[in-house]
Amino acid sequence: MKNLFSLEADVAVVTGALGKLGSIWIEALLNAGASVFALDLADVKVSENFRKLQTRFDETRLKLDRTDVKDRKSLEVVCSHCLATFGVPTILVNNAGIDRPPASSSKGYRIEDIPFEENRDIFEVNTLGLFLVAQVFGSCMADAGRGSIINIGSLYASVSPDERFYDHIPGDLPFLKPPAYGASKAAVVNLTRYLATHGAPHGVRVNALSPGGVLGGQDEEFKRKFCNRVPMGRMATAEDLHGPLLFLASQASVYVTGTELLVDGGFTAW
Repeated sequence: MKNLFSLEADVAVVTGALGKLGSIWIEALLNAGASVFALDLADVKVSENFRKLQTRFDETRLKLDRTDVKDRKSLEVVCSHCLATFGVPTILVNNAGIDRPPASSSKGYRIEDIPFEENRDIFEVNTLGLFLVAQVFGSCMADAGRGSIINIGSLYASVSPDERFYDHIPGDLPFLKPPAYGASKAAVVNLTRYLATHGAPHGVRVNALSPGGVLGGQDEEFKRKFCNRVPMGRMATAEDLHGPLLFLASQASVYVTGTELLVDGGFTAW
């Protein structure tokens, strides 16, 4: 059974590597034996969690490169870097995305006043950028006849955010989760199915992994409200996400494609 989940012969590409979830995926992949080619924007600082991984794994296992998921030429350059560094990618974790977490210092909007540009930026990265990355790296996989693409979705691809989770946050206006966030993630789930049908004849599987409520610096009132809404009564930890990712990345899911795996403690069951 261990061999089913082993990634010792695999090369994984992870976008949005320096964000909140990036190091979670990378740690799971490295621990399973994969080499990881990590990607993020040029101006994003290396996170503390990513630095810790760099101290555990040298550049023969973990390499950071810079790119913009909206720039095809840049993606083609870093794809060539990956080929030269580790070889043909066999796993792609499409993690890069824009979210707008609540903060008392952030500007709020009434729903009728949300700027067009905010919605556009979210769609361009979360959906169009994801598709572009899948085109560039997925074509390498298709040529090799093997690969697993894992698109990171969200529980908000399935349900609307409950604004009562945020109504305690101070500000001139109530915090609103951007409408484009959930809509873009719903589009990711549909794109996953689309890509799966086209990748299958070439040995490339495409699935979505949709986490819900990942613990990470939220205020206590938010956590109380959110956990009361979760059947399992808690938020997800990093460790909760490792197994689902490894399942989709490995040969354990060799006959699984075009599906969405929700990891939300039962949130969407109610």
